[in-house]
Amino acid sequence: MNLTLLLEMAADAAGDRVAVGRAADGVTYAELRDRAARVAGFLHSRGATRLVQAGQNSDALPALLFGSALAGATFTSVNYRLTDEQLRAALQRCSPAVVVPDERTAPRVAGIDGLDACPGLLAPGDLTPAEVVPDPADDGEGVAIALFTSGTSGAPKTVLLRHRNLTSYVLGSTEFLGAEGDEAALVSVPPYHIAGMASVLSNVYLGRRIVYLPQFDAATWVELAKAEAITHAMIVPTMLGRILDVVEETGADLPALRHLSYGGGRMPLPVVRRALELLPRVGFVNAYGLTETSSTVALLGPDDHRVAYASDDPAVAARLGSVGRALPGVELQIRDVDGTVLRPGEVGEIVVRGEQIAGEYEGKDAKDPDGWFPTNDHGRLDADGYLFIEGRADDVIVRGGENLSPGEIEDVLLQHPDVEEVAVVGAPDVEWGETVAAFVVPRDGRAIEADELRDFVRARLRSSRTPALIEFREALPYSETGKLLRRELRRGFATT
Repeated sequence: MNLTLLLEMAADAAGDRVAVGRAADGVTYAELRDRAARVAGFLHSRGATRLVQAGQNSDALPALLFGSALAGATFTSVNYRLTDEQLRAALQRCSPAVVVPDERTAPRVAGIDGLDACPGLLAPGDLTPAEVVPDPADDGEGVAIALFTSGTSGAPKTVLLRHRNLTSYVLGSTEFLGAEGDEAALVSVPPYHIAGMASVLSNVYLGRRIVYLPQFDAATWVELAKAEAITHAMIVPTMLGRILDVVEETGADLPALRHLSYGGGRMPLPVVRRALELLPRVGFVNAYGLTETSSTVALLGPDDHRVAYASDDPAVAARLGSVGRALPGVELQIRDVDGTVLRPGEVGEIVVRGEQIAGEYEGKDAKDPDGWFPTNDHGRLDADGYLFIEGRADDVIVRGGENLSPGEIEDVLLQHPDVEEVAVVGAPDVEWGETVAAFVVPRDGRAIEADELRDFVRARLRSSRTPALIEFREALPYSETGKLLRRELRRGFATT
């Protein structure tokens, strides 16, 4: 199945419904289909096999994505926040291609061999109606989207997502025209993030209006959510804390907001609890997935949040820190280094299988012969199948032969009333191989004694998990998609 069928179905059934933009004057589903056809005709006339967006979120994004699919071309969105050298290198990897820059990136991408810069595609409604619109292949085997990984643990890789992977995800996780007529989704995650791609596909199939915020700012996010009566939104963990600050400081009310999904990084439990307290009417959803899995593979839904938050049962209450259970159609296991499937409570690597799982990079299929994809994330399942993420496999601290989870130590430190943020990494140690190092951001600039934090951890965990090194910082390094950059913290130890 080609992605364009999702738009065709929505346009046929709800053509007058607004698909993208403001409720008052946005683009309808019928108009979006027409704009996608114009993009496809443009690409067809150029003989293009790849369309690359190099800019911020815009109302043109859905037409570019579906137009690319209709033309049989591969769609890519690149990180416009890269340095000039990095951006040009990423675009060179996409050559030959048609590139859609915005006004900020246009001068940065000019003159790259094999790239045809076409900023006019940002206004697809102004394109000449297509003389020829190709019939999309319907076998699902073509590459619909190619995205670069974040490169938090090495050089970025190109992930290939085929039509069948993406349509399987949408059909398995959403209901056709399941959105009510007044629903609107606020999208502030960047377009080069898998969540940005999934938001287009899922919301179109649901029949929900998409409202874009070109670049995230918490105050602007709250204002836009109020002005456009936003009912649904997806954010990354660092965004939620800032949104809650604005809500608390201004007393802002978000009466239309019904669901708020978060994912893309570890969400501190204190932030989740604070969100449930400040926005009691909102249904929160924790979504876990990767670019290689076509987005979400496990989900903790609104009812799970409320039950865990209110429960006196420690096992149930702990689920507030989980990412829920596997989606229908997704198989999930925890395995050790030898491939043995582990029992509930045992920590190992998360592996997944299913039609939506791409697990494919340019030049390499990373799935095993049985279709299982190793995520490189460590986790554990409880007795009822709730998944707890313990961090990237590369982040595990090996102290004297004992594997320590940074997340477990971070969760304890975040319970201290004077700690705002914390990151735990392994530091080289002559005696133990590695030892525990903690980088702590004090709350409101408060003074904290390192020994006080060590005692706090020691009283709640084994002594081997007590940080030997504690460094206080004003802020921690994050990627633009909210992922903690542990490598930046570890890098300091290489020269000491």
